[in-house]
Amino acid sequence: MMGPAHSLSGAMAWLGVGAAAAAADHAMPWQVLLAGALICAGAALAPDLDHKSATISRAFGPLSKMLAGLIDKLSEVVYNSTRGRGDRRRTGGHRTLTHTWIWAVLLGAGFSFAAITWGRWAVLVILFIHMVLAVEGLLWRMARVSSDVLVWMLGATSAWLLAGVLDQPGNGSDWLFEDQPYLWIGLPIVLGSIVHTLGDAITVSGCPMLWPLPIAGRRWYPLGPPRFMRFRAGAWVENRVLMPAFMVIGAASGVGAVMLAA
Repeated sequence: MMGPAHSLSGAMAWLGVGAAAAAADHAMPWQVLLAGALICAGAALAPDLDHKSATISRAFGPLSKMLAGLIDKLSEVVYNSTRGRGDRRRTGGHRTLTHTWIWAVLLGAGFSFAAITWGRWAVLVILFIHMVLAVEGLLWRMARVSSDVLVWMLGATSAWLLAGVLDQPGNGSDWLFEDQPYLWIGLPIVLGSIVHTLGDAITVSGCPMLWPLPIAGRRWYPLGPPRFMRFRAGAWVENRVLMPAFMVIGAASGVGAVMLAA
């Protein structure tokens, strides 16, 4: 799928988690529901950091482009070093390492560790990164015609405001983990990455999300639905069916989460 659909699906997924958490008597404060939805929307772009022309690779200028090149090379090395007998050798690492469940879990765990180890400044950095990505994904039409500096300023302002609100007692910094403020912040990051891989799995190429589990003699088996149910990224089914569905389901889930928490 393309960037906007990925971001919408990420926001929808976290709002759905919010509704489920409220139904299970672990309701999120609205601040966590909002911040998590935006983080998840941004994180849903992150797996494409293995592609130099992806939205995330352009989002932070030369820094993200350089990082994209390094991730692409790392992914290529890991793929070729661990491929099964049925996997062809390849050049380029797109849709390999960063599109696996292991990468998603490690990424979320890393950000949670940073948040509980270095506190507010780490949280601000995490929020800034994901707010910029959320703007790029959810407001992509406006972001494309704006300068990078304006998008960064919006991301920085959003991060500062959200951190200030979350830090207030009872506003959710310690949601779910009372003794570890912001430990939860890795959850929308993991979810966003997983939702991204699921979105890519329903396209023509599929997605090797279960690496390194061997499937049919392959370590990098591209999972997905039957061929007749798949579509090309950016096709009409994505823009006219899936994206509206993500918005409706997300809105309904958000309303449900707030009402159940009241």
